[in-house]
Amino acid sequence: MRRTIVVAAALIAGTLAYPAPAGASATLTQVPYPIDSSNQAAWWSPLDTYTPGNDYAYLAFNEPGATAGTHRVAIARRDTAGTFTKLPVMNGAAQAEYTDDVGHNQPSIARDGTGRFHVFASMHNNAWRYFRSDTVGGNPVNHAADLPDQGIGVTYPVLTTAPNGDVYLIARLDGTQAAGRSGRLYRWNDAAGTWSRVAIFAASGNRAVYPDDMQFDAAGNLHILWEWGLYPATAFRHQLSYLVYHPATGAFTDHTGAAVTVPVSTSSADVVQPIETAEVYEGNDSTGPAGQSAKLTLDGTSPKIAYRYRNTASGSTFMIRYAYVNGAGAWVRDTVYSAGQTTAAIDITWDATDLKRVYYTRSSGTDRLFMATNNGTTWTHTSVAPGKPIERFAVERSAAGVDVLYLVDLTNLRLYYGRN
Repeated sequence: MRRTIVVAAALIAGTLAYPAPAGASATLTQVPYPIDSSNQAAWWSPLDTYTPGNDYAYLAFNEPGATAGTHRVAIARRDTAGTFTKLPVMNGAAQAEYTDDVGHNQPSIARDGTGRFHVFASMHNNAWRYFRSDTVGGNPVNHAADLPDQGIGVTYPVLTTAPNGDVYLIARLDGTQAAGRSGRLYRWNDAAGTWSRVAIFAASGNRAVYPDDMQFDAAGNLHILWEWGLYPATAFRHQLSYLVYHPATGAFTDHTGAAVTVPVSTSSADVVQPIETAEVYEGNDSTGPAGQSAKLTLDGTSPKIAYRYRNTASGSTFMIRYAYVNGAGAWVRDTVYSAGQTTAAIDITWDATDLKRVYYTRSSGTDRLFMATNNGTTWTHTSVAPGKPIERFAVERSAAGVDVLYLVDLTNLRLYYGRN
């Protein structure tokens, strides 16, 4: 279904840190299982919820492996009474275990309409590592052979569940420099129990696609968000891009509803954040304007996007931005927070009272995770997890109208479940 800046330091930088106004913090519960230090990413979708009356939550995570530098894949399931159960993700007779690769080898999860779990884990240009429950709510087991596009390196699997119970997946697949590393869309047909490739939705020579997010709207259409990087890979990305897939017709459109031919390229994509002055595609030594992560939510069928970006004025500081479509049908961008450095994680939900809720993390301070809300023209910033050094997280808006939180404390290696 579908985050304490020292005032003196801010003044030296020429800006004043935003205050953290008094407000209700989220209700947090520590998940009673140890996590591995590799349990961190910005692109992932490690959280899913199900609402049969009260919220169930499923938190896919890396727990420590048998030796240093390895991790095992598991699901923490929270029931309506608040009781946690751990479900190991199985690779044959043993729990799935892989070498740590921070930023790449983290799990994504979705629950299909039948109640089976789908988990993609530990892929950094690896062939499919895919696990699915054979019974409702059962431990996922290896089903990598069920996917199309076998034998190609896959990275950044992002999942979501359709209103009819199908599961959709976007991921980056390896390719040549001339063709680029493409973004591909896949569908799990829940009724038939099969996977198929819907389309290569994005590809451009000498570029690599970086999947960020996808969400279904009230009309049953799938909104897709990604960035572009220099081939073969880079920590810094550009031209945050957007696309809508219509399952009923198989068509793709841009934010205006105009038909789009896929795969789109850097020159044909519907770009949310255009290239700014002095911004160029560079490798990991880049110091210029760039983006790094993004998430989206929907108000009906209208996209609302939160993302991290640095421009010439902000230097090395990644600010938090918000983008939406105005009444004239154009992308509009607003700055949510720019008073200090942020970390890679970001998320956004839509609430009837607060309207947009942008979650982000500051890179220092006693409080790290903040939620910025704006129901008019002013952004209000509230600490979500006071006193806890949250660095990575994910948020899902449950069917019950609650923001369910997946919060990672890397300092103390703790995972928290929260409700906001």
